[in-house]
Amino acid sequence: MRLRSVLLKNESIGVSVGKLPASAGWWKISWATASASLRKQRGQLPVDCNLFKEPMKKRRRSHRDQQFQAFPSAEQSALKEYEKLESRTRRILSNTYQKMIQSVFLEDSIPSGLKYLINRLLALIEKPPLEPIYVGFLGSTGAGKSSLINALIQQAMFLPVSGESICTSCIVQVSSGCCEQYEAKIHLLSDQEWKAELKDLTTLLHRAEGPREEDADMWARDDAAEEAAEKLQMLYGRGAEQRPYEDLLRTKPRVRIPTSRTITLKAEEAGELSVKLDPYIRTQRSNWDGGSAETQIWPLIKYVEVILPKSALIPEGVVLVDIPGTGDFNSKRDEMWKKTVDKCSVIWVISDVERVSGGKAHEDLLNESIKACQRGFCRDIALVVTKTDKLHLREYLRERNIGNQAIQSQREAVLQRNEVIKLQRTRILKEKLKRKLPADSKVLEASDLVYTVSAHEYWQQSFLTDEESEVPKLREYIRKRLLDKKRRLVTKYVTEAFGLLLLTDTFNPEESLLTEHLSMGGLRRFVEEKMELLEKAIEQCFARMEQPLQAGVQVARASYRRILGTCLVRSRGNQGFHQTLKAVCLKNGVYASRTLARIDLNGALSQPIYDQIDPVFGGIFRDGKPSGSALMVHIDAFKRSLEERMAETGIRNGWKCDGYKRGLLIQEISAILGGLEGHILRRKRKIYESVTSSIQNDLKPCYEEAAQIAGRKACERMKDVIRRGVERQVAEGMFERAQERMWHQFQQLKHGITERVKGSITTMLTLAAPQGDGLYKELVDVRSEQKEMEKLHRSLREVAENAQLRRGMQDFLLRMSPSKAGPRGTLVWRT
Repeated sequence: MRLRSVLLKNESIGVSVGKLPASAGWWKISWATASASLRKQRGQLPVDCNLFKEPMKKRRRSHRDQQFQAFPSAEQSALKEYEKLESRTRRILSNTYQKMIQSVFLEDSIPSGLKYLINRLLALIEKPPLEPIYVGFLGSTGAGKSSLINALIQQAMFLPVSGESICTSCIVQVSSGCCEQYEAKIHLLSDQEWKAELKDLTTLLHRAEGPREEDADMWARDDAAEEAAEKLQMLYGRGAEQRPYEDLLRTKPRVRIPTSRTITLKAEEAGELSVKLDPYIRTQRSNWDGGSAETQIWPLIKYVEVILPKSALIPEGVVLVDIPGTGDFNSKRDEMWKKTVDKCSVIWVISDVERVSGGKAHEDLLNESIKACQRGFCRDIALVVTKTDKLHLREYLRERNIGNQAIQSQREAVLQRNEVIKLQRTRILKEKLKRKLPADSKVLEASDLVYTVSAHEYWQQSFLTDEESEVPKLREYIRKRLLDKKRRLVTKYVTEAFGLLLLTDTFNPEESLLTEHLSMGGLRRFVEEKMELLEKAIEQCFARMEQPLQAGVQVARASYRRILGTCLVRSRGNQGFHQTLKAVCLKNGVYASRTLARIDLNGALSQPIYDQIDPVFGGIFRDGKPSGSALMVHIDAFKRSLEERMAETGIRNGWKCDGYKRGLLIQEISAILGGLEGHILRRKRKIYESVTSSIQNDLKPCYEEAAQIAGRKACERMKDVIRRGVERQVAEGMFERAQERMWHQFQQLKHGITERVKGSITTMLTLAAPQGDGLYKELVDVRSEQKEMEKLHRSLREVAENAQLRRGMQDFLLRMSPSKAGPRGTLVWRT
């Protein structure tokens, strides 16, 4: 058995050697395996020649060369150098790890500090190289999301597009990989997930008694009911929408459902896979009774993954996500819709040029993107205006009173309008973002907040060049984003590995234990004092939320009747609204559809609170410029104070180990506190959503009551139940409870941070303390690995400088090279 196969993650926080805190990324090794291997070497067991193989397999060189083909030559060279640095670092770490494992097998006892070093080596070796960058395409029906993705991947009709109605019926993730074929995986709802949706669909469509003649118009089927009926008809045939839940539960679907709940499609060519994939992801709105097996299964589809083979345009490590509509009626799909939005580090809000001004759906999606910045991992938002080639020249000139001398062609008019759109929408978007986010947020620092794109002209180039279509500009943004992330991760990885390799050198066991003991005791007291200061700093940081929370509660109490009236009253009365309202109640106040704007009563009622807290909340969890109000600033200050104290302690007490112990403590503090950032990001979403979740939980009984109403005047009766329920809950302190629950979440985060830091650093100091069993042991000779690692660490700066020089030369050549100015190929020089 290989050693790494028996690693156990220890979730507890303790100070003993056997309880290493999982929060710091430490691992506990089962040393029974080491004993067994020792017996093998002594001849008691047959020796396993595979025991000391590298924990991670080396990547194939051919794959390394091919995975960067989406980048220009200068960026390819930089990425290859970073990849080599990372690969060679992993190899050095693996060699060091194997040497140390072999050396301890011959020992009767294994020092605790040595166990610690081996575990840290292994954790670093197994660290994944790069998490994918998710780019979300968020837009309403017909905005052009699929067309834009098709242009970015250079496949004109790969995802279904249509100018008539919504096409993409589910979330589609497109990425490139090392596969030789085009591949798609269609993931279906589980049996339990479909049964839950089936029950909701039948409840939505059925009523206890038929409407009287005067109420017939009120029962006219709305979009929510139409979509529910289509799903049932597609799976169970004509008339399924009129059958009860128990009857449909016993009915076998018309299409065979794989037991794995996954359908895999493969093809040699993109067009071939597109044909196979089309029926699964294109919305079916006609010919449902005679549809193929593929079209009949679409109501069960949760999401689709598409993998392109070694794309020359979209680099490996980037996932383009087509996110249709504003959610889904199915709870699991809607939950996945929200999680997909939240995990996108980049969100492009897609809007048709003819609907970019004043469209409610566009504003709703923009607000959803800003919320993703607050609760999720989003670091960049941009507005992508599509179909910019659509322009009637005479109408455009007449509206703006422009003479023919000023604008001579369709191209000039389109380019002029694009510049106007960019200026106007950038100003509006910045103002909106500033109201919701800190003024120095990284989102606001982006050079481009608005893109004007034409996928049609990218293909046709009838009057715009490919560059003027701005599709290549979006590709360049993706490449730069990936290159920057790779550079930062490799720099951090090599630096951490270099520090760890230094610790494997000889530790002097003859150093004065008394002096060391006094030093460690002083450090422990210092850490305890700084922990108290950190806790107070976090408390003060979070205290900034109290005033806006209280103000938000007051505004919410004053405005809830008006907000509720806006949500429940329709300009055309109740006609076509009854079943939509019933769907809202069935889903506890939220109705999400692929075709309609998202309805969220809980979110609407809580919005006044979010309007007050958003800037402060964003300031606490900011990732932009340093600020005293940001949580991570206080944690970084705590880290620096510990590092400085340890450096002073080492100099003052004359540590004889040439800085190794000081390096250990400083490095591990950085690793411990650096790992907190991920924990904080994961907790951030729960904190942000606690207000809406609290209101939804308080209103759940009234939603359930309203959902049961049927018969005459059912729509008005449902509204009355909701109104009375909201009034009752507000009187009983609904908004105040939401405030308390958010504050409780903040306190939980504070407690989690302090406990993780306190337990991890205490454990680390215990390991480093002289106990005759610490790090003071003559270790295996790894000086050659240290020298090689030192060279790699020095080369980091050279790689960065070389990349900068290549980029400068490339930009110079691009500026001096000729470019086509129009469809006729007229040459102009870039200046």
